[in-house]
Amino acid sequence: MLLRIPVAALALLAGLLSLVPFTAPAQKVGVVLSGGGAKGLAHVGVLKVLEANGIPIDYIIGTSMGSIVGALYAAGYSPREMEQLMLTPEFQNWVSGKPTEDKTFNYLTAEPSPSALRVGVALDSSFKARITPNLVNDINLNFALARILAPAGAAAGYDFNKLFVPYRCLAAEVFTRQQVIQKSGSLSDAVRNSMAVPLAFRPIRNPDGRYLFDGGIYNNFPTDVMRKEFAPDIIIGVNVGDVAYKKYPFQKDDALLTSTLIFLGANVADTLSVGKNGVFIQPDLEGFGGTDFARVTELIARGDSAASRELALLRKRIPRRVDTVELQKRRRAFQESTPTPRFVEVRVQGLRDDQNSYASQFFRRTGKNYTIDDLEEGYYRLASDDFFRNIYPRIRYDAERKGYVFSVDARQNNNVTAEAGFVLSNRPLDNLYVGVEYRYLRRLLYSASANVSLGRFYNGAQGGFRINVPGKLPFYVEPTITYNQWDYQNTGGLLGRDVLSTQVRQNDTKVGAQVGLSPNYRSRILLDVGAFYLSDSYANIPEITSSEVLDVTKFRGGTMALQFARNSLNRKQYATRGKRVVVTTRWVSGSEKYVPGSTAGELEGLSRNHQWLQLRGTIEQYFQLKGGKHTWGYFGEIVASGQGRFANYRSSQTTAPVFAPLPDSRTSFMDAYRSPRYIASGLRYIMPLFGQVEWRTEAFAHLNYQPLEAGDDLRAVKKNTFDRPRLTASTGFIFQTPVGPLAIHGMFYDDPSRRFSVYGHLGYLLFRGRALE
Repeated sequence: MLLRIPVAALALLAGLLSLVPFTAPAQKVGVVLSGGGAKGLAHVGVLKVLEANGIPIDYIIGTSMGSIVGALYAAGYSPREMEQLMLTPEFQNWVSGKPTEDKTFNYLTAEPSPSALRVGVALDSSFKARITPNLVNDINLNFALARILAPAGAAAGYDFNKLFVPYRCLAAEVFTRQQVIQKSGSLSDAVRNSMAVPLAFRPIRNPDGRYLFDGGIYNNFPTDVMRKEFAPDIIIGVNVGDVAYKKYPFQKDDALLTSTLIFLGANVADTLSVGKNGVFIQPDLEGFGGTDFARVTELIARGDSAASRELALLRKRIPRRVDTVELQKRRRAFQESTPTPRFVEVRVQGLRDDQNSYASQFFRRTGKNYTIDDLEEGYYRLASDDFFRNIYPRIRYDAERKGYVFSVDARQNNNVTAEAGFVLSNRPLDNLYVGVEYRYLRRLLYSASANVSLGRFYNGAQGGFRINVPGKLPFYVEPTITYNQWDYQNTGGLLGRDVLSTQVRQNDTKVGAQVGLSPNYRSRILLDVGAFYLSDSYANIPEITSSEVLDVTKFRGGTMALQFARNSLNRKQYATRGKRVVVTTRWVSGSEKYVPGSTAGELEGLSRNHQWLQLRGTIEQYFQLKGGKHTWGYFGEIVASGQGRFANYRSSQTTAPVFAPLPDSRTSFMDAYRSPRYIASGLRYIMPLFGQVEWRTEAFAHLNYQPLEAGDDLRAVKKNTFDRPRLTASTGFIFQTPVGPLAIHGMFYDDPSRRFSVYGHLGYLLFRGRALE
């Protein structure tokens, strides 16, 4: 029997229901961020527009660069904070792999060599070699990701569903050809896996032993994963990856082949995969490449514009709004829930037990617990040697101990390193350089090295054995033997040389040992002790015949030096950034033996002892003007030596310190640039022209104090006053090539033996220092 309800009662019920607030089911919105290298920076612009207009973001999934942006958002970073982070110079170092100038130690860094190619080889106990491919250096990136994402991971209990926004990112397991959806564990590991682009970034070894690669290999636009994991009502898909061209891009295909090589394996986004009610956003990124990380502002603006164009559709399909004030409160609450940054332990793993012990000694506490600065310093000390290039940091919270554990997964990488370089020149200064180094690690790190330079002007060889001792102040002990030979008879230029400046041959041999330690970044203190033997042959008169016998001065003895050096220059030759400071105090004691030749006149042979103290200080620094289009640099040097006079003027000059402001200054024997006491200063100006080409102009003035002059009897005479100021200048063009600088200069030297000249070279024109330098 049907129950009949009066119409009046129905009307009354309808009225009552109208007074009860009705809420439609809240829409859940998922955001999918594709991979695309640097083009993924456009994701930040999209997120800025979504937040500014109250469009909700309930879930987020990313691949490759999309995984980085998504992880930062899920970790509680606002789009504006992400933008500020990506505009910093540090971010550029992370993504480019460039060494950070203030995070590099000179502890293991030798003096710059002329090598242009350095190849590391891992040689195992069965003598099987493995060459390490040259990928982007990820030392800076790995530490930055661990440091930035560790607090959010700890706050979420390493469950990606409990982050500020539930999050997923994709990786690829290439050996079984499977897609891996990362939903828990270390947030920085997940991101690092997702961005391991083949041929660019090396994969990391995960705690389960697997190596994972960029998720874009199998799924660069994972809308299907969003549906599977979160089943949102609406999907906003942002694609910055490769798209198919409507027609073949003639005249652009060559450039596209190189700029998009690493993305050829990534699938092209399906614009319909967001679903009928979804929103697809495709920023206009024509003209941008996958490595254009320096164009942060432009890329973010492209993402902003693309999202703004779709804003009407977004508002129509997503009526729900998020109050921006409440969003910020929720974000701040999540950030404040992260554990206090207290580090209770450091672990090193991946090597033998004794090798792990060696590596762990680089980490030292400044108090009861470690600070993040302690960990950073130890990490970069360890990374300063490419023997440990494959190191990976992890930061994980230990709830029982209420502190973080910092662990480093280390691998022995290159125990054999070979290097080579050469110089080609318009003057007979061509040279070939080869070197090899073998390293062996147990409780200490031992290394044996040898190198040789061969050429008409300069020949040299060096061998050494180093013992590296880790610790709060790591140090090394290195016995070495060095041989140098300079033959100025072979340095004639376009304008020729006189006899006095060309009939000079210098040989020196030094056997000694160095003790070096690095008190902080970029600094090194060096104690040098050794025995030396110098042999110089030269003419004493301006005109000689082929039958003449040159004079010979032999000087042997011992030397000790204490040196402080700090070097953050960006290049070993033709630097444009950074600073170098070197201060050396040297004591010399030895005996001179003079053997006259046929050019000695009335000079007679003699033997006598010498002893002196010498101080030498050098500083140079570069400043980039706003915009980085122009660079100014300054140079200063002072030498104060108690060196006395030798048997004659020429032998006094061959032993004296040399002022060498330009790359080829050491290749000419100029009396005005050799003095036991001088002061010098100079300015440098560098302007980029196009590509890797620079215009470089330099000018210096130096002033000799109490310079030596040749007396009528060929002996050295000391003046008691200052010499006149001497000018040196150079201007030319430099092109940075993979094998070293290609440079051509017009130069002026204020010395009678050499005035104007043109000099060009390809490769690094660098020499080992003399025994008393």
